[in-house]
Amino acid sequence: MSSSRGPGRLVALEGIDGTGKSTLQRRLARRLRASGWRVVLWREPTDPRLGRRAQELARRDPLGGAVGFTVDRLLARPTLLEALARADVVLSDRSFYSTLAYQGSALPPAPRRALARLQRGVTVPPDRVLWLELPAAEALRRVGRRGNHRAPLERLRTLRRVARAYAGFARAGRWWVLDARRSRTELADGAYERLAAWLPPPRRPRRRAGA
Repeated sequence: MSSSRGPGRLVALEGIDGTGKSTLQRRLARRLRASGWRVVLWREPTDPRLGRRAQELARRDPLGGAVGFTVDRLLARPTLLEALARADVVLSDRSFYSTLAYQGSALPPAPRRALARLQRGVTVPPDRVLWLELPAAEALRRVGRRGNHRAPLERLRTLRRVARAYAGFARAGRWWVLDARRSRTELADGAYERLAAWLPPPRRPRRRAGA
């Protein structure tokens, strides 16, 4: 599959449930736009219906659920490439790392590695990942059960397993670790400062002939 993409930077926000990814995404977008960057918001899964089916399947079949999320990513790839062509930065609430952390960490090593290779073949890898780190017990307290039918202890074990997977990814580089226990304002300020120092200067709109 072609890896051609636009000049925009893809920044993914990752973390276990309850870390505040969506809130941080909105706050960062406002700050970056106010500073002149063109920002597109992205969210995975992009197809809510397909995402719900994949999530339901993942509870009993992690690999099957992972494939569902991967199909969503593949179908959305052209739209993501268009966004990267017109924007300075695309802020994504989750990326394929969510699939690797949630479903992949429940698989044996061989299929886990195969799943990782598949992700990089069907979508655009993030240029940077902002990992909102939060203890699993605190995350569980924040989100409650959210209608999840699993018992709290089972849910806590899952979040701890996923958090360990994220910690492993963060050691590989191109990840910035943010302490999700900080206030929303402090979290947004810290993330903005890092992004503003790392992003290229905002691209200015082309002037029309004769303007």
